[in-house]
Amino acid sequence: MNSSDPVIDVSGITKRFGNKTVVNGIGLQVRRGEIFGFLGPNGSGKTTFIRMLCGLLTPEAGSGTCLGYDVLRQQREIRTRAGYMTQKFSYYEDLSIRENLDFIARVYAVPDRRNAVNAALERLGLDRRGHQLAGQLSGGWKQRLALAACLIHSPKLLLLDEPTAGVDPKARRDFWDEIHRLAADGMTVLIATHYMDEAERCHRLAYLAYGNLLAQGTAEEVVRAADLTTWEVSGPRLAALADAIRGRDGVEQVVPFGNTLHVSGRNAEKLETALAPHRAGGEHRWKRIPSGLEDVFIALMDGAEDNYQ
Repeated sequence: MNSSDPVIDVSGITKRFGNKTVVNGIGLQVRRGEIFGFLGPNGSGKTTFIRMLCGLLTPEAGSGTCLGYDVLRQQREIRTRAGYMTQKFSYYEDLSIRENLDFIARVYAVPDRRNAVNAALERLGLDRRGHQLAGQLSGGWKQRLALAACLIHSPKLLLLDEPTAGVDPKARRDFWDEIHRLAADGMTVLIATHYMDEAERCHRLAYLAYGNLLAQGTAEEVVRAADLTTWEVSGPRLAALADAIRGRDGVEQVVPFGNTLHVSGRNAEKLETALAPHRAGGEHRWKRIPSGLEDVFIALMDGAEDNYQ
């Protein structure tokens, strides 16, 4: 694999379960050293797509490569060279941290296994807890163990499926600091997340809904392409105001944000017409603001067609 080639380069990737298309013709390119965010609601196809990339599921249509290997015919080669962190903690809770890492190192036939385990413990700050049972760890420490296990065989690609769900804000920040250090050293990371602050820490993003790829690019490109106009409203009785304007022609979403409302629509003129009577009353403060990622993703989700059968 040439160092300038995309680490992930796939097109038309499709997966069905029965009559339901879970992943529908998705194409992506992810470059070396890039942190690529994968966003979308539950059931959008993120996990299925990741499992196809790492060789655990076979696409029914499409083509491409992951780490230079064919995603349809060289799945074993991909599995041994990628690190995959699942949504659910999947290590042995009755084994210690060190024993879990040693087991994973055996599975991957890691040379000089003892030193590899010691290095993994030290890198993730687990060396003082090496003899602690995995089942006794908090969510943040389990997350560190899972990441250490993903890295034990020195992969060139990390596929992380909602790795920070259920951990505290400091553990999330520490985790992302480590991901950025890895990327700076040349690691490629594809990470599924629900958190908008995490999405903004990615180099590029893709948004899935019900199996379809709706948007991709940098955060700025995704927001700009959505062409969404957003007003921030503050003042009294915001719930009543939301009920009054929700569903009017041009108003596509009305979402509480703390002590304010965000009111958005793609047609700025129609939105202005719909809001004019309420703005004229003077009871509320209206301010046009740049649309954020969360505004955009809510709009994308609202406009997506559910593939539930």
